[in-house]
Amino acid sequence: MGGPGLTRPARSGPWDIVFLDRDGTINVHGPGYVRDPEGLVLLPGAAQAVARLNESGCRVVVVTNQRGLATGALTWEQWTTVMERMCVLLAAEGAHVDAVEMCPHQYDECACRKPAPGMFLRALADAPWARAERCAMIGDMPSDVAPARALGMTTFLLGHDVPTLADAVDALLDGSLGP
Repeated sequence: MGGPGLTRPARSGPWDIVFLDRDGTINVHGPGYVRDPEGLVLLPGAAQAVARLNESGCRVVVVTNQRGLATGALTWEQWTTVMERMCVLLAAEGAHVDAVEMCPHQYDECACRKPAPGMFLRALADAPWARAERCAMIGDMPSDVAPARALGMTTFLLGHDVPTLADAVDALLDGSLGP
């Protein structure tokens, strides 16, 4: 799922990094936490949208708040198996994520929980070749896009700016936005 040192892509894409929220952006966001891997259901067109980002030469980084780890509503084993399932489902459609940044903290305990910028700053530090103004963020909540916008990234709020992840990817890749 990624790790320290996000490598520069072999060929330059239109965007250095495209950040994606997980729940409600890549997969269905139901009530509560996704605890069971079989409960993770990709949104229609999400895997194909991620594959298009991969094919374009963009790095894809998931940024997700997972407060359930702090409250005990979600175990680390559950988190890991759910993320493995997401990667398997994406791979079945020829897609992958290059890294995952996750905040396991309660509200007001850290500088990484969105809307704080910490996860974005960590990812940018792991990719010193990437520039914030050449990055984009797609999420389904205002708190997803606020830190990215503050860092100078292009942002898409699903349900407000565009209806779906696929529509946001279309807008990013059609050449009209350009970083």
